[in-house]
Amino acid sequence: MNLVSENSKFKKILKSVASLLRKSIFIALIATIVPVLLLRWIPPVTSSFMIQKWITSLRSDRKEYKIKYKWTSWDKISPHAGIAVVAAEDQMFPEHFGFDLESISDALDKHSKGRRLRGASTISQQVSKNLFLWSGRSFVRKGFEAYFTVLIELLWPKRRILEVYLNIAEFGDGIYGVAAAGEAFFKKSPAKLNPSDAALLAAVLPNPVRFRADRPSSYLNSRRLWILGQMYRLGGAAYLKSI
Repeated sequence: MNLVSENSKFKKILKSVASLLRKSIFIALIATIVPVLLLRWIPPVTSSFMIQKWITSLRSDRKEYKIKYKWTSWDKISPHAGIAVVAAEDQMFPEHFGFDLESISDALDKHSKGRRLRGASTISQQVSKNLFLWSGRSFVRKGFEAYFTVLIELLWPKRRILEVYLNIAEFGDGIYGVAAAGEAFFKKSPAKLNPSDAALLAAVLPNPVRFRADRPSSYLNSRRLWILGQMYRLGGAAYLKSI
């Protein structure tokens, strides 16, 4: 009887654990899917990366640090800005489902040959990371990044993903989005950015704190010319008409 009783108790515990696990997964799904779905239409008021940078500035007593961010809708952004960041960061953006498997494979191949492992993040992955997550290279964060990337690819059209990216990407120290960047560096609205302006902004994206669009180095100017060439090769803004 004792053995039967113990087995019964063990089964009850397993059922309770399984029930709790199902409820936890359901709550986690609702807590992530609902915000992502709402952000398909609602402009984000901030991003995880903006909040982290602000907290870091407080801890380091950077009283002069200010976040410059102004949401701008797709139709008020120069089409050159969109093709510039695609040319610079993710040329397969209209085609892939959040992950550029060819670039990932190429990066891993180069790493196996002793070269430094470089990121192969798509624009979709960068949106998921910047909007919802924290900086770092842990497998846990990469797992969450993959999850949110799948969510936004499922729930948002490509144009929305690119629109959000153009608004939350950091283009300078505390300068987020093409509206703030256009005003800070060129004294222009985002609608007035020309191909050269857009290419220069895209050129700083790998390291927007180190590189300065208002004081471009020879390397940055060289990268701007490369991006302009890629924009032309892709067909300019027409490349993004299908999204």
